[in-house]
Amino acid sequence: MAGPEAETEGAGLWRRLARPFSKRDLLEGLLVGVAFLLYFGVRGAAIDRPETAFANALDVIGLQRRLGFFWEADMQEWTLNHLFLVQAANIVYFWLHLPLIGAFAFALYYWQRHKYTLIRDAFLATGAIALVVYWSYPVAPPRELPKLAVQFSQTLPPDVAGFKDTVQDLLGYAYQSSSTRAFVNPYAAMPSLHFGWDLLLGIGIVWAFWGRRWMWLAVPIGVALPVMQVFAVAITANHFFLDVIAGAAASLMGIPVALAVNRWVYPRLRKIVERLPWPRVRRWILPQERAKATEA
Repeated sequence: MAGPEAETEGAGLWRRLARPFSKRDLLEGLLVGVAFLLYFGVRGAAIDRPETAFANALDVIGLQRRLGFFWEADMQEWTLNHLFLVQAANIVYFWLHLPLIGAFAFALYYWQRHKYTLIRDAFLATGAIALVVYWSYPVAPPRELPKLAVQFSQTLPPDVAGFKDTVQDLLGYAYQSSSTRAFVNPYAAMPSLHFGWDLLLGIGIVWAFWGRRWMWLAVPIGVALPVMQVFAVAITANHFFLDVIAGAAASLMGIPVALAVNRWVYPRLRKIVERLPWPRVRRWILPQERAKATEA
């Protein structure tokens, strides 16, 4: 059992770590952290319908064949003979997603707070939209189809039976490892938030740097990120192109939701907070309340 000295040392360490951040910053971190934990937790809970996800994936392939753009198998087969290209796709898929989103969000939070809030809400709204689709229409990714075909004793066409999980095979990263299994739904391919969130990231980067000194560099990066992710999700056999289209639709739907929240919901919440009888809570949530207290 820890004694008073250990507790004092722990409190001192926490104060040193928290010193560069205001209470509002810590509240923001808690808000985003809880939101993403809820997203991945709910997403990971919907994993009990493999047969439905398998059938839906075959329907997606059938629709793409009829529309004339089932190219994923040919793309992966060709890139598997070019190690540099497939490893580049693995890196784009794994590293130019959540790590980059987190870094950009951190920078935007301290640099352009008003834009950060809108982009954050667009991400959260897109995640909520995607969760509804994951629950109502589970779709297995291409990399899962060979294993599911064996499980359900079905024969796949030769081009579908050859999909490989390049991220696990070549990078050694498995989303369904024991440490992450609780937060991973292997049948959440539709919509592709790997593309959808990278599209929002690209829009955010362009918006943040538009008209500024580094626009010439930032705008091409903002455009390139979602474009590269289109090829990465297909080459790594994590998504179909219809998943990408659905991801784009979900992310673009998230923007008007975020605009509506910022225009109508936040002003009402602000009035509610301003009427709270606890000054400390008001100062914690509303930056202008802290400013008034400082001036007084």
